[in-house]
Amino acid sequence: MMWLFRTNGGVSALVLRVTLGAIMFCHGSQKVLGWFGGHTFFQTLNMFTHQMHIPAPLALLVMAAEFLGGIGLVVGFLTRVAAFGIGCDMAGAVLLVHWRFGLFMNWFGNQKGEGIEYHLLVIAICIVLIIRGAGALSVDHAIAGGRR
Repeated sequence: MMWLFRTNGGVSALVLRVTLGAIMFCHGSQKVLGWFGGHTFFQTLNMFTHQMHIPAPLALLVMAAEFLGGIGLVVGFLTRVAAFGIGCDMAGAVLLVHWRFGLFMNWFGNQKGEGIEYHLLVIAICIVLIIRGAGALSVDHAIAGGRR
């Protein structure tokens, strides 16, 4: 089980982890707390289940991956688990919603939705974090005793 916490202790993983964690925490806070112009927990759950027809357990996993996974990444706790959850969240968003809008984001409002470029970047960062671990200044690094 200690393999879950092992990390190379590097600064590159720290930068990726904290940046992605902060962004995902903000996205999760929109869904769970209604911060940053989002909706409340129950409004978000209702949107996922009734408007998007996503089963409630899956909707709850999405919300948890973004909110709790974001916190986990920021502090570097269970980084591989958090990155896996966020990566699955983004893969689901690509497959269920965004693939039909192409690669690019909707910069000029000419599309009916957002493309997949953001999601692909997040998935790539998640893969790196799953492989390399949390990096420096992380709870995972402290638990593993600084071992590789």
